[in-house]
Amino acid sequence: MPKEHLFGDAYQPSQIAERVEIMGVKKARAETLTLLVLAILAGAFISLGALFFTVVVTKASLGFGPTRLLGGLSFCLGLVLVVIGGAELFTGNNLLAMAWASSLISTRDVLRNWFLTYLGNVFGCLGTVLLVMWSDTASMGGGAVGEMALQIARTKADLSLLEAFSRGILCNALVCLAVWLAMGGHSVTDKILGMLLPVSAFVAIGFEHSIANWFFLPYGLALDGQNIVSIAGAVRNLAAVSVGNIVGGTLLVAGVYWLAYLRGKHGQEGRPS
Repeated sequence: MPKEHLFGDAYQPSQIAERVEIMGVKKARAETLTLLVLAILAGAFISLGALFFTVVVTKASLGFGPTRLLGGLSFCLGLVLVVIGGAELFTGNNLLAMAWASSLISTRDVLRNWFLTYLGNVFGCLGTVLLVMWSDTASMGGGAVGEMALQIARTKADLSLLEAFSRGILCNALVCLAVWLAMGGHSVTDKILGMLLPVSAFVAIGFEHSIANWFFLPYGLALDGQNIVSIAGAVRNLAAVSVGNIVGGTLLVAGVYWLAYLRGKHGQEGRPS
């Protein structure tokens, strides 16, 4: 074992770039059923993080900033389960763009992975919404949890197209940076600590995560008996945030790091068909 590994030193950024590239090739070639199963798990994991956030911020009296920070730390549960437990999350898989840029995988490989992971994530989220509804979690705190869930969904559905798109870009830049930092660690502790601040930051600031919103918005709609949450607004949010997430993950993280560390590494090899 290399000396630096014995002392727990993190991988260098250039090494992380190579590891993310290799990971992208492996994910792109994953068997369909395996990919779908792991994507469903990821949707459920992110939904549990979203539910944890909802419960934690309900009736919180710490003040705006501290409450948002505590909620952000709670939401980290989702990405911790995805990365440590092993699951396929659409937003994190935007990092496949690095392997694509190096011509190691084809455009079809990337689109296949994104389609299957997004589909599986959605199923995982909706399944979790159903279970949470059956469990009547909304009645906790004398119904306050349900009221908070409804407020969260309404706020998201009321965002304009530009707001949702921009917040989606910023969100997935931080999510992919969280995955990037996790790839730099050797131990479970390293990986968790690397993810905490980027994920807490995007939640606390109010950026938008498409997969989390597949829990927040359907859950709010399921609780909405007075048409408080706009269905059109929910659809607009999911579409704009999903596109924004792709831009943030592929261009602001995968693209920038590819330019910095992997550009020209593989010469002029042709892209796989």
